Amino acid sequence: MAVSRDDWAKFVASRRTTRDFLETPVPQELIDELLRDAMTAPSWSNTRPYLVGIATGEKRDQISRDLLARWEAAAKALRGGTWGKIKLFFTRFGLPKSDYRVFRPYPKELVPRQQRVGSELYGLLGIKRDDHVARQAQWARNYEFFGAPVELFIFTHKGLGEYSVSDAGLFMQNLMLGAHARGLGTCAQGAVALWADPIRKQFQIPKGYKLLCGIAVGYPSDHKVNSFEAERLPIQDIKLKDV
Repeated sequence: MAVSRDDWAKFVASRRTTRDFLETPVPQELIDELLRDAMTAPSWSNTRPYLVGIATGEKRDQISRDLLARWEAAAKALRGGTWGKIKLFFTRFGLPKSDYRVFRPYPKELVPRQQRVGSELYGLLGIKRDDHVARQAQWARNYEFFGAPVELFIFTHKGLGEYSVSDAGLFMQNLMLGAHARGLGTCAQGAVALWADPIRKQFQIPKGYKLLCGIAVGYPSDHKVNSFEAERLPIQDIKLKDV
């Protein structure tokens, strides 16, 4: 079925990351619809080198508690200065343990974009740059899944490397647009992959699959954070110049 160019442009431009959700449950039938939408994405030789863990109810809550405990230990260590970091290293609890390298230094040419979105988002929330306690509290919301009743965990097969991750990205975009079309909000979360163990122990994961990220899914609240609109770069910024 054809969709008009203008309707499509307006629809994709209206999608926003949701960072505060209602408690309203999302029926399993609706989650399955989102997954079917997502599976229409193209894939490397149609291999579909990804798996999805669906966490709702007590499973979701247990993972949240486990991640929050690790984050609180890490945040306490950061506040404790050098000694706090040394203690974290010896206790190991809270020390990042991810399947992929989650935190990477931003290339210098990309730093301005990263800094701008952070400054604007925290500015909207009234959190000052030097307010480390408030910033850590906001980061902790990642491990509450921003209140979303559903958290999806995306695993990719290490055997196809970057092609698995590319396929997962296509799958995720379809899923998030499908959610948007149904009045749901989503938030892709690299932060939840910082500690893979609490997620791994909740699912039967075949050998060779690595935790890439999470996606919070639910109905958006009317919190002001959901009005945030990140900068949309002009296409000139991504178009290569001819030789």
